[in-house]
Amino acid sequence: MVERVTATEAALSLIKHLKEIHGDLMFHQSGGCCDGSSPMCYPRDEFRTGDSDVLLGKIGGTPFYMSKDQYDYWKHTQLIIDVVDGRGGMFSLEGPEGKRFLTRSRVFTTEERKQLGIG
Repeated sequence: MVERVTATEAALSLIKHLKEIHGDLMFHQSGGCCDGSSPMCYPRDEFRTGDSDVLLGKIGGTPFYMSKDQYDYWKHTQLIIDVVDGRGGMFSLEGPEGKRFLTRSRVFTTEERKQLGIG
């Protein structure tokens, strides 16, 4: 089965490091401008999701959510979470590490879209 969200080895390594410091984590990507369109990493119990959020899957055992409005734009793509040097969102846990998560993507193939049930 094709995954809606995956992560690079660099991102998985940073997730592992952040788990050692903060415990269980979660990601949320809401859309909007500036940092709101970046994947944000939080301690798992410090961010509430609701009916307007879609669980895309897990990366490094960590749930990854996206706002439904944003998902409608991205549903034809696989999200690939990566990490680069620099400062990201002020509330995202990787900031003090001098790193930031970012989203890369690729369009699903016709076969993958069929597997996922999207047209």
